Formats: sequence, C-alpha cells, structure tokens
Amino acid sequence: MTAESGGEWLEVGPRARIPLEAISVRAETSGGPGGQHANRAKTKIVVSLRVEEVTTLDPAARERLAIVLGPVVRSSASRFRSQGQNREAALEQLRLRLASALSEPEVRRPTRATRASRIRRIEEKRARGRQKQSRRSTDDD
Repeated sequence: MTAESGGEWLEVGPRARIPLEAISVRAETSGGPGGQHANRAKTKIVVSLRVEEVTTLDPAARERLAIVLGPVVRSSASRFRSQGQNREAALEQLRLRLASALSEPEVRRPTRATRASRIRRIEEKRARGRQKQSRRSTDDD
C-alpha cells in the first residue's frame, strides 16, 4: 500500500493498482475458542472487492479477474488479536490473490530432444533388453 496524491492504493502488480476506497472492509467476531474476548471483540477483518467497480484496471484485466476469481473477491484474517494487524493481513492476502490471478502463465515452447539424448535413450533400451534376455531360462533338452 502506498500513499500517493489523493489517496492510498493497493499495489497489485507493476502496472496494476487499486484504490483502497474500492475495497470494502468489514469487522466481525472471530470464531473458535477464546472465551469472552472472542465472543465480544470484533477483530476478524473481511475485505471484499467488486471486480467490475475497479476503474483503474483495464477491461482485459478486469475480465481476467472476473473469470479467475469471480465477480467479488474476498479475503479474511483473524490470526491476530488486533483489528489493525488483521486488516493488514487481509489486504496482503487480497493483494496476493489479485496478483496471482493477473499474472499471465508462461507459454511453453516445445523443444526437441538433442541427438546425444536420443542416442543415450536407445543405448539404455538396448542395455535393458540385453539384461532381460540374460534372465530368460534356456531349455536345452
């Protein structure tokens, strides 16, 4: 997150950033054991982002996010006892999810086996065949 002219941003990638105003932040009570503190303190943070409302991303990036993650992307954190730490953790989780969804998978370029590797493969097959041949029983009746 960075503070720049007029507001704070969630830096998702080298050319992608989302204003924090577009991200909805909600506090809830944490689940699980913990006695009175867990039942009363609203320390769990849930952040959500409606993909179609993010105008700072180009349409192709918005479409990719909607396909990969769905129309609404949510993340939550309840590891810490403080809302502030859980807010930072939830925003970081959201940033990582968005960054991984926006990254294009590397295109695999098919390669050919080298001549030496083909020869090595054939020699290994011949050696394996000779080994199996030597295991066979011979009937000399």
